[in-house]
Amino acid sequence: MKRAILLLIIFLPTLVLAKIWTPSVISDNMVLQQMDTVSIWGWTTQTKEKITVTGSWNNVSVSTKAYHGKWTARIVTPKAGGGPYSISIKGHEEVTISNVLFGEVWLASGQSNMEWNAKLGFNNSKEEVAKANYPNIRLFHVPKHQAEAPQQDTPGEWLECTPESMEAFSATAYLFAKNLHNDLKVPIGIINSSWGGTPAEVWVEEDVVYSDSELVAAQGKLPENEWHSFKAGKMCNGMIAPLIPYTIAGTIWYQGESNRFAPHSYTKLFSALINNWRQRWGYEFPFYYVQIAPFNYKEKDAGVLIREAQMKAMNVPKTGMVVTSDIGNINNIHPGNKQDVGKRLANWALAKTYNKQRVSYCGPIYREMEIKKNRVIVHFNYADKGLLVKGKELTHFEIAGEDQRFIPAKAKIEGSTVKVWSKKVKDPVAVRFAWDNVAEPNLFNKEGLPASAFRTNNW
Repeated sequence: MKRAILLLIIFLPTLVLAKIWTPSVISDNMVLQQMDTVSIWGWTTQTKEKITVTGSWNNVSVSTKAYHGKWTARIVTPKAGGGPYSISIKGHEEVTISNVLFGEVWLASGQSNMEWNAKLGFNNSKEEVAKANYPNIRLFHVPKHQAEAPQQDTPGEWLECTPESMEAFSATAYLFAKNLHNDLKVPIGIINSSWGGTPAEVWVEEDVVYSDSELVAAQGKLPENEWHSFKAGKMCNGMIAPLIPYTIAGTIWYQGESNRFAPHSYTKLFSALINNWRQRWGYEFPFYYVQIAPFNYKEKDAGVLIREAQMKAMNVPKTGMVVTSDIGNINNIHPGNKQDVGKRLANWALAKTYNKQRVSYCGPIYREMEIKKNRVIVHFNYADKGLLVKGKELTHFEIAGEDQRFIPAKAKIEGSTVKVWSKKVKDPVAVRFAWDNVAEPNLFNKEGLPASAFRTNNW
């Protein structure tokens, strides 16, 4: 009897501490990517324990063994519909994850224009909050956290979308999710991992920056601040790494303002970030992003150079860019029109990820130019149905000759091209459009989407 009591005392701490758990992103109320093979992972205090994962939708069990206490199981998910479901995780104890749905899962990231929520205020935010009753939209907010090394977990929880949960959530991410949900008629899971004022460097693994001398030099031009580090990898470690390998359909991104101090390196940096995230997740998911809006920056051409860099990043496969030159506010770096930003991002996803042929998703993007006598003919992508001007005549076109001096030019739409000229330039060699931090031009395609700023030279 004494021996039995002694053994109980010896092993009681182990029994009390014995535990199976999952990261916060694998929890009640989550949405899992439909019709896919997704990872369910976690930890156990039993080093080599067998873990069995079973979904209530088909009662098929998948078993795996923990390695140094960590385990990962891959389960097949059904088409969206039905539920909610539960997931049983069983080893020395059983953990149940409840209220699970299947649908489309997206990650939202960036700086303050992605972080911005209804509590801070945006156009018609009170009305949006009041209508935000969508139990099949699930919101996961990653708290701000920077780290020296990749983290395995983050605080956070999945919440059903209600006026209360939506009010503190990213407005752009919510409005994107709402548009997808209303169109696709499936549950949407949206993960917001954003932090105001952050440059792109902090969202990519540090080796990506420190292995490239140009990116190292660009990082050196970023001013430090009191709120967070500008050093490479910090938010990637704290706010992105814990989400991997949660299966996502794609990413939306709104960032760029904080990189205006080194705009010429932004295309390389941003492209590297996209490829880095895809490499870490292990597949080439879509990446749709917002071109920064016109704003009265102190730094000459800083905003438009970032816009140009963002446009060039469209050369990365499976990317798409939302132009916001018609919905910005040159005196407010946080424009109030989040509805159109969310809708335009959703339209990229609907058209290119979900193959909705009826959806218009991109404004005119410069393709090439040709010179005919003293006229420059500018050709665009995403202008197959033609172009239109909102106003009496086109604005914000400039033209230059060999002297590289740009002067305001006349411009006229001809089908899906624009003819540009000036009597002061007899032999033009270059054109630029909306080349100013605060430019709010009036060239659109017939679908009503604005043209991106561009230049044909590299002076």
